[in-house]
Amino acid sequence: MSGGPVVLKAEGLSKRFGGLLAVQNVSFSQYAGEILAVIGPNGAGKTTLLNLLSGVYRPTSGRLELLGEDVTEKPIEYRCHLGLGRAFQIVRPFPEMTVHENVTVGALFGKRGKTLSAAREEAYDLLERTGLAPQADKAAHELTLLQDKRLEVARALATQPKVLLLDEVMAGLRPAEAQEAVALVRSVQGSGISVLFIEHIMPVVRDLADRVVVMDQGQVIAEGTYREVTANPQVVAAYLGTEAELHA
Repeated sequence: MSGGPVVLKAEGLSKRFGGLLAVQNVSFSQYAGEILAVIGPNGAGKTTLLNLLSGVYRPTSGRLELLGEDVTEKPIEYRCHLGLGRAFQIVRPFPEMTVHENVTVGALFGKRGKTLSAAREEAYDLLERTGLAPQADKAAHELTLLQDKRLEVARALATQPKVLLLDEVMAGLRPAEAQEAVALVRSVQGSGISVLFIEHIMPVVRDLADRVVVMDQGQVIAEGTYREVTANPQVVAAYLGTEAELHA
């Protein structure tokens, strides 16, 4: 999927930490309704890039547009209110609060001026959508890993994003659980939300991504469909290894 309105646009993003150039001159565009994967070996700069996109870090140089607005210098909360959500690899819910309360917090944070009763109603709708309604009154620390991942996505969705960033949300899941998570991400896309995700599990990338951006040593080395990037000799050399490893 490509074409149509651009929802996220990076132009020459770089981030330096002392002598380390963690992200170097990264440029790409993401289109409305698209699922875009960012892959690459450990240390390639993927999570640093996600931190630049979400506002955790300010770039050393470069520019970022979200939904047509320059947000390069805007803080996390501004980007969230504009329409950027993020789910993290390491899930950190409020452990003693219920599942429903955790998602309600996200709903209150996402849009200014929302009443508590409206946020609670929206939260329950999201629990239904993410398959967590039966766990609504459980304390968050009682959830399984798969349920934790679903809660993380539900909390991000509660902010009503137009673009959702997912940081290795399949990590630690068994294959059957990963397929359930793939279905959940597909349902997010089906609701009109654009998704950008980092992932190491190549079958997940194959099944989900409309396009793939490949990073190595802080730079983009390839961009295209899954078939295109996995046939790229530079990508194979930097990240994928043998054909047998790729399809494992």
